[in-house]
Amino acid sequence: QVQLVESGGGLVQAGGSLRLSCAASGRTFSRYVMGWFRQAPGKEREFVAAISRSGDSTRYVDSVKGRFTISSDNAKNTVYLQMNSLKPEDTAVYYCAGSTRNWSGPYIPDLWGRGTQVTVSS
Repeated sequence: QVQLVESGGGLVQAGGSLRLSCAASGRTFSRYVMGWFRQAPGKEREFVAAISRSGDSTRYVDSVKGRFTISSDNAKNTVYLQMNSLKPEDTAVYYCAGSTRNWSGPYIPDLWGRGTQVTVSS
């Protein structure tokens, strides 16, 4: 069973940047389509970004397009989320996720990390 551990969260001013990392244990990392979700206080968890197993395809929620970039390093079993031009509305707990489903279908995770807090001050 793969375990996911996020890091890189913190407090940043609006307009700043953070890079989140998600390290996966286990030798089956390449089986998973990796992604990121976030959950703000009082709101439902929402999809943020995902990357295909090969790393050559990505998808994003509209609100982060052009500001966030997801990438992966299969040799290191790690997926990243580079977040630029951060806004106060990006404040949330960010969760790493993994899915065994096909890339072409809806992104439904089978694995979750515990989350890392991102707070953007105005």
